[in-house]
Amino acid sequence: MRLAHNTLVLVADGGKRLMFRNKGDAIAPNLIVEEAEKRANPADRDQKSDAQGQRPSSATLGQDSTDEIDYHQQEEDRFAAATAELLKKRALRGDYEKLIIVAAPKLLGVLRKHYHPEVERRLIAEVAKDLTGHPKDRIEAALLAE
Repeated sequence: MRLAHNTLVLVADGGKRLMFRNKGDAIAPNLIVEEAEKRANPADRDQKSDAQGQRPSSATLGQDSTDEIDYHQQEEDRFAAATAELLKKRALRGDYEKLIIVAAPKLLGVLRKHYHPEVERRLIAEVAKDLTGHPKDRIEAALLAE
């Protein structure tokens, strides 16, 4: 894939968001970090323990054991919604004309539910990969290979 100059590139997973701007050209991208955010999101089992590290019973939670809440997934969904909101605000401000989203497949599915029409209009590509732990040059190479 070719990345036009000034394209905004979002690279995200369930708890980390990196926003890059391509300051290079379509042949030789040069992604510059504009924004980075990482949220703590402990494993679900750790979020369901009480002060002594014991998992509370379903009666303590006030629900049936079949209705257990996945707190970890809930936080990932909130993060996706917040990311979509940020993209919307930036689109409405005219911060970008072209957008590429690179996200873990599960996150990408949640993001799609929250796209604003102005974000969709600017969205030129989606890549269902988790590249948040990769260095910038590997992200550039992965995008060029798409």
